[in-house]
Amino acid sequence: MSDKSITVLDLLDLDLKGHNSLELHCIAGRAGLARELTVSDINRPGLALCGFYEAFSFERVQLFGRGEVAYLEKLEAEGNVDAIKTFLSYHMPCVVFSHSINPSEFFVSLAESEEIPILQTSLDSTEFSQRLLRVFSELFAPKKTMHGVFVEVYGVGILLTGSSGVGKSETALELVERGHRLVADDIVEIRCVNGNTILGQGANKLISHHMEIRGLGIIDISQLYGVGAIREQKEVQIVVKLESWDQNKIYDRIGNGGLTVDLLGVKIPLIEIPVKPGRNLPIIIEAAAMNERLKSMGYFSAKEFNKNILRWIETSEAQRAYNSSEDLY
Repeated sequence: MSDKSITVLDLLDLDLKGHNSLELHCIAGRAGLARELTVSDINRPGLALCGFYEAFSFERVQLFGRGEVAYLEKLEAEGNVDAIKTFLSYHMPCVVFSHSINPSEFFVSLAESEEIPILQTSLDSTEFSQRLLRVFSELFAPKKTMHGVFVEVYGVGILLTGSSGVGKSETALELVERGHRLVADDIVEIRCVNGNTILGQGANKLISHHMEIRGLGIIDISQLYGVGAIREQKEVQIVVKLESWDQNKIYDRIGNGGLTVDLLGVKIPLIEIPVKPGRNLPIIIEAAAMNERLKSMGYFSAKEFNKNILRWIETSEAQRAYNSSEDLY
């Protein structure tokens, strides 16, 4: 069970296009469109129609394909309508018929009396199930908003965080100028999909691609740099924390610190970058993105550096250098 819910009407009103479209419309039971969907799953009610209700997941969306419809027709032809009445007596959120199948008038009349929404889709059962589960994974995903700037650099999603005025937006603007893409500025909404993937996007899609630059004001990135400079959403793969340089703090100089930050239960690599005049933050972030891509391909620069140092120590050249340094004293 989920602590979130949407109504059947909300599901019908979703603006889904292309390969995400559910192609759903209501053909009966409009009085029940306010029923809530509290479970992000689908049920094929074959066993229930046969009379087995001990494990009936009536709280899920009930999907009727050609097999279930053929069995309904058989029940009506045999006059066994009690099985259909028992099925529709459960408080289910809605019933969906795939393949543009029209249910019988008897089924529709019973659904109307129970105020159960009857929906229809032109998709086949398998395709509809896959699309609906993708939609559910988005709708029911844990989410929260964060203060920061989200950019895509060399295909890597980087969330810039830090205190106000540290230079997040200015750094992101320079990255856009260098050909990278802005996902969101100021308020970033993140959500956990499939339990291990963090997706980020603008909390408000109408203003997510606008940036506030102190001394300049609000600028529209899509208008200034074109639609190729923006992206609607992206996986968060690195969190970069920008902070004012603290001379008393020891910063990672090798790259094997292994810092992470917990975002909705998922550990994301964390890089702390101290900010002070003269540091080229955009190029440092570009290097971090390329280094992350190398890691995804199995190459770890810090580990390789350590291996090379150990190999050098074991050579006679290193031993000679050590012995010659002793002779100086």
